[in-house]
Amino acid sequence: MKHLKLCVAGQYQTLPRQSELYKQPGKIALITGGNRGIGLRIVKKLVECEIEVILGVRNPVDSRKAVEAYLEHAKIPVSSCKLHYEQLDIGNMKSVREFATKIRAKFDKIHLLINNAGVMSVPFKLNDEGFESHMAINYYGHFLLTHLLLPQLRAAGTAECKARVVNVSSCVHKIGEIDYNDINKVKNYYPADAYNQSKLAQVLFAKYTNLMFEEEGMPVLSYSLHPGVVNTDLFEHSSTNYIPWVRALLFKNPEEGSRTVVYAAIAPKLETRGGCYLSNCREAGSHRYWNNSVQCEKLFNFTCDTLGIDDFFYKGK
Repeated sequence: MKHLKLCVAGQYQTLPRQSELYKQPGKIALITGGNRGIGLRIVKKLVECEIEVILGVRNPVDSRKAVEAYLEHAKIPVSSCKLHYEQLDIGNMKSVREFATKIRAKFDKIHLLINNAGVMSVPFKLNDEGFESHMAINYYGHFLLTHLLLPQLRAAGTAECKARVVNVSSCVHKIGEIDYNDINKVKNYYPADAYNQSKLAQVLFAKYTNLMFEEEGMPVLSYSLHPGVVNTDLFEHSSTNYIPWVRALLFKNPEEGSRTVVYAAIAPKLETRGGCYLSNCREAGSHRYWNNSVQCEKLFNFTCDTLGIDDFFYKGK
């Protein structure tokens, strides 16, 4: 069996060990935003593992063209890949519900859910439901999607190999604060604060749901991670857009950014480390609230109320 090196030295520190991709036929992964940036590289690594991949994307036709062109350039026969493209606007809760209904009708099991799609430092905007863009796209949509696909995740997990939910967050979550009095930043909008808040929410969500999965005896694990500061179009609204050479010099490239995400999704050594926060393919320090179950539960209950979810861990279909 051919092994492919996955984790290598990061830019700012040397990793003490390496991990490898390995064949996992029969597994199904679902990723949001897998048609560009690090998502595209994540999809490539998953298909190299012979994992069937569902892509939740805004434009399935254009996304198919982009993914197939990238795989062909990487000399991976598209005919050998099991790829599915479904329309999803992760920042629109109606779209999330419609997407989840389609997925549940087509797939009995989902082994890996990678909550990857996101925005950063975008202009202030409220969606149709009144949610600010960062919270809607980075957090609320993925929270709701995880809830709606729990039956598929539960069905896929076993005691020996649990299903996994991977939240792609950011190191800036460490300076984030949850502003319950103005969660949508209507009174005072600063893009960085809105982004940091949404990234912190993702981390606390992963930590709390993993605790609850353990308590409920569900064969599912949750992780959150920092993929690195990656040179993608996520930075199109940041000041670095005016000096792109700085990004090329100092930031990780998308392939490097995909490594920790895939590590969280498939590394066997993480089977007993559910709930952890990762950076550069190893566990890292997190926000002061990460280990505060009261704060994690507060956000969880607030989000359920906001989205109208009565029982997040429901067992039905």
